[in-house]
Amino acid sequence: MKSWVVSACVGFVRACVVVVVSMLVPAVWAAAVVLGTWWAGDPWSWIPIVFWVCFGTFALSRPVCRMFRALVAKWTDTVIPDGYRQEGPVTRMSTGYWWNGISYSRSSRDARRELQWRTRWTDPANWRDIRFVAIAPFTVGLVAAIPPAGIVAAVLGFSQPLVAVFGLVVAIASAPYAWRFVEPVAVRLLRASPSMMLQELTAQHADTTVAQAAEIRRIERDLHDGAQARLVALGLSLVTAEKLMETNPAKAKALLQEARAGAATSLTELRELVRGISPPVLNERGLVDAVRALALDSPLETRVTADGELRLDPPIEAAVYFGIAELLTNAVKHARATQAQISIVSGVNEIVVDVEDNGRGGAGVHPGGGIAGLRRRLAAFDGTCEITSPVGGPTRARMVVPCESL
Repeated sequence: MKSWVVSACVGFVRACVVVVVSMLVPAVWAAAVVLGTWWAGDPWSWIPIVFWVCFGTFALSRPVCRMFRALVAKWTDTVIPDGYRQEGPVTRMSTGYWWNGISYSRSSRDARRELQWRTRWTDPANWRDIRFVAIAPFTVGLVAAIPPAGIVAAVLGFSQPLVAVFGLVVAIASAPYAWRFVEPVAVRLLRASPSMMLQELTAQHADTTVAQAAEIRRIERDLHDGAQARLVALGLSLVTAEKLMETNPAKAKALLQEARAGAATSLTELRELVRGISPPVLNERGLVDAVRALALDSPLETRVTADGELRLDPPIEAAVYFGIAELLTNAVKHARATQAQISIVSGVNEIVVDVEDNGRGGAGVHPGGGIAGLRRRLAAFDGTCEITSPVGGPTRARMVVPCESL
């Protein structure tokens, strides 16, 4: 009996929440009708009605759909992928302008703002969301309204005992089940269509191509400004030393010593550059040992746990390794953490990496930021990265990449 009462109370609250969320868009429609009634004498009164109906439906469609996904995930543990088109990276060109994949802008802020609007307006998921918010009030909204309607009937019909008792019985009997209709409807209407998934994969491929081009430009710039410049100076020093070998041996010897120091510095820079492209320990000893070496070089007190040695495909190993490096860098640079813990677990067909630090928390995903780049890097392998970072900490990040151990 107690469990039934609890189930009825919880179901009644959830039904009321579903009714409120599903009626947000119809509330905008009602407000538009009231506005049209206010201007009933104007022959053009239909214009503001149509405008507010269209604008309100579009503006609220995505937030309402996100609310439904969150409610379904919280109440039933059913995760409905949104399939929204993700924003691409913003790249600074050699001319100084910023390219967002659509047009050039003078600043990164303008480029990202334009990209956000273009992505939002051209996302095919908009039509799916609009369809859902138009159908939801007449499906899940009506079913979820049964328990509140029963209570209202019981209260308003208190002078008629039969009506009051009938309304109360209907409310109590339907409360545990009325809200459950939201799950099949949301799964059916809010899931990503095959065309959306194809477009998302195409966008991920484009993001990966842009990221690779940016990485190539970085390597070229590092070579040009670092090792190449030092090697040119080294060559000039050797030519000068050769000319001074007979006339001024002491000066030639000093130049040779400087050339030797320059060669050592160039070698160090080349090793650092190669390590940034693909760490030698990653190629030689695998992901776990590479992460342990990374932890030793980190200023954080880092503990690494892994369920044995594992070898993955080199591209996946590199993506996970640099993802961990990005998270540790953020912990030091932004969270001001002092300790970190890394867990690497290999599942049946996936690898799961958890990174936790004791920093101040408050981390978020920003367009063009490190976490957004990490997600794009993992998305190329159908991987995900979820961040939980409440203010005050701790920050927990979980990377999951489908793969098989070699």
